[in-house]
Amino acid sequence: MVQAYILIQTEVGRASTVADIIAKLPGVIQAEDVTGPYDVIVRAQADTVDELGRMVVAKVQQVEGITRTLTCPVVHL
Repeated sequence: MVQAYILIQTEVGRASTVADIIAKLPGVIQAEDVTGPYDVIVRAQADTVDELGRMVVAKVQQVEGITRTLTCPVVHL
């Protein structure tokens, strides 16, 4: 199992709506709207890195109101 944090920037005023939509996607553990340089932070999981990448590109980035994403895989050192 691979997990990652997805940091999301949204259009002004869209953070709450984007977080609500993303929270319902399969593989999403948690989606929170936050303050700071990013508007939404998502914790997601998938079976493989490739599957995680497909989820981000095909599902998360397609949500209306998102302007930029940054995916940070969780590592266990």
